[in-house]
Amino acid sequence: MQGFGDFADIDVDKLLKTADEQFAKMSEVQKALEDVVGRATDEDGLVTAGYSAAGLAELELHPKAMRLSSGELAEKIKEVIRAANDDLQNQVGAAMSEAYGEEDNPMRMLKDPESVLEPLKNVEADYNRTFENVMTELDAIRRRLNL
Repeated sequence: MQGFGDFADIDVDKLLKTADEQFAKMSEVQKALEDVVGRATDEDGLVTAGYSAAGLAELELHPKAMRLSSGELAEKIKEVIRAANDDLQNQVGAAMSEAYGEEDNPMRMLKDPESVLEPLKNVEADYNRTFENVMTELDAIRRRLNL
């Protein structure tokens, strides 16, 4: 009988329990984030925005904002929407950190994709080495069998 290496030692019950815990965390985070709205106001108090997962949820313009040129008003609106989106992202990140911890936070990938890609590059290098070893062995077998 062929061995299964480290796979033979997997505790299936523990694996299933861990998966259930992860799904429960995801569900908890999803519920917590349903009503989260990032908010921002410009320094003059002329433009206020609320940004949710669905996009721009609120936009309030103070009557004095109408005194601005259309270009100035457009820039203020864009800046406030960006700031509201940033606030939303910060709230989502905080909720994810609370649920998953800082090290396992899935939002970390968005902020620092290189830190997540580095282990993947290592896995790729390991795979490539293993593939080369297997191909070398297969080539040796082919030569021994005169194929």
